[in-house]
Amino acid sequence: MVFAVSDPAARGPVTAPAPAPVPPIADDEPVQPWQYDRSRAPVAVKVLVAGGFGVGKTTFVSSVSEITPLRTEAVMTEASLPTDDLSATPDKGTTTVAMDFGRVTLDDDLVLYVYGTPGQERFWFMWDDLVRGAVGGLVLADTRRLRDCFPALDYFESCGLPYAVAVNHFDGSRSYEPQDVREALSIPPDVPVVIMDARRRATVVESLLALVTHALDATPE
Repeated sequence: MVFAVSDPAARGPVTAPAPAPVPPIADDEPVQPWQYDRSRAPVAVKVLVAGGFGVGKTTFVSSVSEITPLRTEAVMTEASLPTDDLSATPDKGTTTVAMDFGRVTLDDDLVLYVYGTPGQERFWFMWDDLVRGAVGGLVLADTRRLRDCFPALDYFESCGLPYAVAVNHFDGSRSYEPQDVREALSIPPDVPVVIMDARRRATVVESLLALVTHALDATPE
C-alpha cells in the first residue's frame, strides 16, 4: 500500500469555511444557551424589605415574586409568647426565622432580587449579611404600631443605605396620608413614603419602583 504525502507548501493558503447562518428565533421558540446574547442581559439589583414583626414582609415578597418565593417560616409556639407581641396580629401562626426571597422583572433591562429580613430582635444579626450588595431598603410600616419600624429606619440610616417607607394598610386600620406618616416618623423630605397593600401586586411594584428610583437618584455619578 502506498501513501501519497502532499507538500503543505503546494496546497496554497487555507480558507476557513464560512459559518452557517443562524436561523431566526420564532416568538414561541425557547431561546437556546448558544443563542443568548449576554450584552442584552438585564441588570440585577438587590433590595431589602425590612420592618417590625408581622408587618407583612413575607406577604409583600410573595405577592410580587414571579418565581416561587423562598420562605424560611417556622411555626410559632408558646415559647415565643413572652417575646412576640401578637396583639395586633392574633391570627399569625408562623414567623420568618432567616429571610424571604423573590424575584421580579420591572423592565426588559431591570430585574430585582427582593430579600425580606426577619423582624424579631433575636434575628437582627442576619441583617448585616443580607444588606451586602443591596442598593436600597424598603421599610414596611403599620400605622397601628409605628414604633416597630424604628429599628429598620435606624439601621438603614446608620449604614448609609438609601431607603423608602411603605405603609402597609391593614383591613380595619385607619387610613393616613403619606405626609402624616412622614411627620410621625420624622422622615427626611427626600425619602419616598407610599401607601400600599402587601396583598396587591400592583401597589407592591409601585413601592419598589419608588425605592429603586430614589436609590438611583441618591447614587453619586
